[in-house]
Amino acid sequence: MLSRQELDPTTYREAMSHYAGHVQVVTTDHAGIKRGVTITAACSVSDSPPMVLACLNNGNESNAVFFESGYFALNTLAEPHLDLANAFAGFGKLLVEERFALGRWTTLVTGAPVLEDAIVSFDCLVVDQKVTATHTVLFGEVKAVNFGPDRPALLYLDRGFRTL
Repeated sequence: MLSRQELDPTTYREAMSHYAGHVQVVTTDHAGIKRGVTITAACSVSDSPPMVLACLNNGNESNAVFFESGYFALNTLAEPHLDLANAFAGFGKLLVEERFALGRWTTLVTGAPVLEDAIVSFDCLVVDQKVTATHTVLFGEVKAVNFGPDRPALLYLDRGFRTL
């Protein structure tokens, strides 16, 4: 028999910890401010036009650069990117320059930092933004992609990083 539970934020986070998500670093570089954040809340929206979405926490004031820049890159991480994933998640309290120093970066069309050896990176122009509760959803039209080496994907499940 199913039981009914109160769906408070703690219960919801516990339920979502059992939901496997691919690990991405979303990046931008605007007006001299470089920013990158580890996320799992990203997915494909459409193939015509090619479009992805990325969700960013409004509670972090540093994320404002994403909302102002008009572009971002979505970089899909692989197993060897564990240190990079932790750094961009805020573990270790590294400075922005130190976080970006953990990878090799380039740019494609928009100017957003693209991780050269990501499984795949999507270089995007923001075509819409939606504020929903605690997050802003950025909808990005993909202007270019970069394919890196084919390696096991980095996933987040049960509050830890895993590979597939």
